[in-house]
Amino acid sequence: MTPELVIMAAGMGSRFGGLKQLEPVGPQGEKVLDYALFDARRAGVERVVFVIRRELEAEFHREVGSRYHPWLEVAYAFQELDQLPPGFRPPPGRTRPWGTGQAILAAGTQVRAPFLAINADDFYGRRAFQALTEFLARPGAAPDAYAMVAFRMANTLSEHGPVARGICQVDGAGLLRGLEEHTGLEADAAGCRERDPDGGERRFTGQEPVSMNIWGFRPALFAQLQEGFADFLRGSGQDPRAEFYLSTAVDSLIRAGQASVSVLASEDRWCGVTYREDKATVAARIRDLVQAGEYPPCLWSRA
Repeated sequence: MTPELVIMAAGMGSRFGGLKQLEPVGPQGEKVLDYALFDARRAGVERVVFVIRRELEAEFHREVGSRYHPWLEVAYAFQELDQLPPGFRPPPGRTRPWGTGQAILAAGTQVRAPFLAINADDFYGRRAFQALTEFLARPGAAPDAYAMVAFRMANTLSEHGPVARGICQVDGAGLLRGLEEHTGLEADAAGCRERDPDGGERRFTGQEPVSMNIWGFRPALFAQLQEGFADFLRGSGQDPRAEFYLSTAVDSLIRAGQASVSVLASEDRWCGVTYREDKATVAARIRDLVQAGEYPPCLWSRA
């Protein structure tokens, strides 16, 4: 089956004109999201499911989704605060949905096939999409055989401040054994470091594989996430700030022996706009790729 693409976009808000996801970075004003969809399409994806807030459907389609209709089938799934398993209710004071795990779970109403899942505002590069579509197309794979693309830590850092990354623990067979979240990561002359609030420091080489939230899944994941979400709510559902993270849910499945996740390494540089100053870095990276022939000067002219 042709893989689909799920884009987690519920956090894009209602004032599209001022959002970093829609800042122009390409030579013809293309957005980071344009490049993700272009790369997915040339890797074989024909259908995209945007996970958004229901009240933004009309505006999102007008400003974003409608632009891709000539090249891709576009569908929408809705992530809502009260979209909970039976017997659960949002706690008093909570105003936002429950995180990336719930976002993917919401996409289950629309997804029909194996699928890639990405953030709406990250530049991953062509090879990441190609690797995942090839993985999902392998015949005879188990329903719970998933994949992720890992980038080298040094290829994901910002020049303008610390970032948070999930460091992958990978076994000799190339399977993910766990994700360890780190915050405050930044580059320096000797590699990378992590500073803690107490003034301590931890060193890294910069070669460590990290997750940037680009995954390849099969529909079996939805039932697993439904069960994991209920477990999460039983333990943390009354915390108005608790988040059901996709990475944490996948880590739990691995540790329980309920899924395998192949780690597909990328040597490309990941780009994202963590800080406002990062926009120039992303634009320069894309300009270099256009000049090298990786992308056409007018992106969708050759889609």
